[in-house]
Amino acid sequence: MNRRENLKLLFTGSVGTGLLLTGCGPEEQALPENALLAGGTKGYRTEEERKRDQELLSETFFTEEEIKKLNILVDIIIPKDSESPSATEVGVPEFMEFIMKDMPNNQTPMRGGLMWLDYEADEKFGKPFLELSNDQVIEIVELVAWPERASPEYQGAVKWFNMLRNLTCSGYFSTEAGWKYIGYKGNQPNVWDGVPQEVMDKHGFSLPEKYIPIYLKPEQRGVVATWDDEGNLIG
Repeated sequence: MNRRENLKLLFTGSVGTGLLLTGCGPEEQALPENALLAGGTKGYRTEEERKRDQELLSETFFTEEEIKKLNILVDIIIPKDSESPSATEVGVPEFMEFIMKDMPNNQTPMRGGLMWLDYEADEKFGKPFLELSNDQVIEIVELVAWPERASPEYQGAVKWFNMLRNLTCSGYFSTEAGWKYIGYKGNQPNVWDGVPQEVMDKHGFSLPEKYIPIYLKPEQRGVVATWDDEGNLIG
């Protein structure tokens, strides 16, 4: 699958309940300092929100082995290309780590899906998922990456992969690199120079002569206005 095909799949299907499997307790693992937090930490946050974020950051959900699996999968979904970085480069696995704790209902289906990878790898190739070659990994991913093509017995895994793909998308496109990739500009300051002179002339309008000297000139847009103590505009 190439990058363009992957991006077309990002919103395919809906987030399902996933596989109802349980896993072992997570190993101790420190979350990177630059982890992406829900709602961001550089903007305006209440004290309660900051406290909750720190509590979640003090916990760990994914094991080291699970993070390695995620690194492989998210970079298959959004690999690096000439225009933008890969999913791992912008911290998507760290984003997922936070989401697993921020939205605990995702934990069981996520862990179940990651466990399924080893089951399927053993069934097909007789070894764990992390020991597979790149071609073998892609062969397993292809089983669940295309919902319309997936066999009925893989529907549970398809729901899990839909969730993984949606979280990859959410994490990636909430970063500056993701915004740039899709050309998102957000709110941008606009400039209006008034009604064009040709339109004014066409309809017989003109600016009052007495106001022309005090109208803002285009070359003065970047000048910060100053006022005297009585509220009068100085310049």
